[in-house]
Amino acid sequence: MRKNFGAKPILYPQPVFIIATYNDDGTPNAMNAAWGGISESNEITMCISADHQTTKNVLTRGAFTVSMATADKVAECDYVGIVSGTKVPDKMAKAGFSTTKSEFVDAPIINELPMAVECRLTSYDEESCRMVGEIINVCADESVLTDGRIDPAKLRPITYDGMNHTYLVLGEKVGNAFSDGMTLK
Repeated sequence: MRKNFGAKPILYPQPVFIIATYNDDGTPNAMNAAWGGISESNEITMCISADHQTTKNVLTRGAFTVSMATADKVAECDYVGIVSGTKVPDKMAKAGFSTTKSEFVDAPIINELPMAVECRLTSYDEESCRMVGEIINVCADESVLTDGRIDPAKLRPITYDGMNHTYLVLGEKVGNAFSDGMTLK
């Protein structure tokens, strides 16, 4: 038997994105967002309300980076989501995050988060809060690579469990894509 929960924004996994931008004065800012994903081969889409400082920064600069939150930085990643950059202007430093300017877009890369997607703003709809970015580059620290590819077991990305308000770590391999289903052909 199944239990019905009604219309809720619950989906597994929900990636935990840390969206980084520059404020008007050039200082880095970031927020935690869990409603988003890849929507085309070179496009990422997120739902972010217009009242966030990060959203205002993206609209001003036309660029942002999206880092995957990781298991070893849960507190820091949660902190940038619960503290407003308008009220705590140095929240990146308080989180212990340092940044490097992206080579590809006008946005910061968070050094302590080993994977980032560098994006140029494509569109933003204030009514639906839908932000779309063109993926210009993906970068990853060598510490999370195996044979030149991003290794989720080393990256240890987290997901958001909206039902229980918890973060979960990903990483266990359970099969081979585009291969295991061939046994049923």
